[in-house]
Amino acid sequence: MSTSVAKATRVHFDRDSMWVHLSDGRVIGVPLAWFPRLLHSTAEQREQVRISSRGLHWEALDEDISIAGLLAGQGDLTQKQPVAA
Repeated sequence: MSTSVAKATRVHFDRDSMWVHLSDGRVIGVPLAWFPRLLHSTAEQREQVRISSRGLHWEALDEDISIAGLLAGQGDLTQKQPVAA
């Protein structure tokens, strides 16, 4: 069994979510609320994504999202996360 992470092949958005198509046939859907820069950007800015071997990059938004992080269920790690007691 291969331990390599599938690569992104396509990204699209609907009103509330980002959808990432992977090279192994899976499609990951995550809420835009996980990534505030994308949530607060315009549709045109979101379409400026560059797909690389490790993930997704939006130059104008200063946003980088790894496929490994998406598969692990991680959102924006640059924001302080609330702590539940």
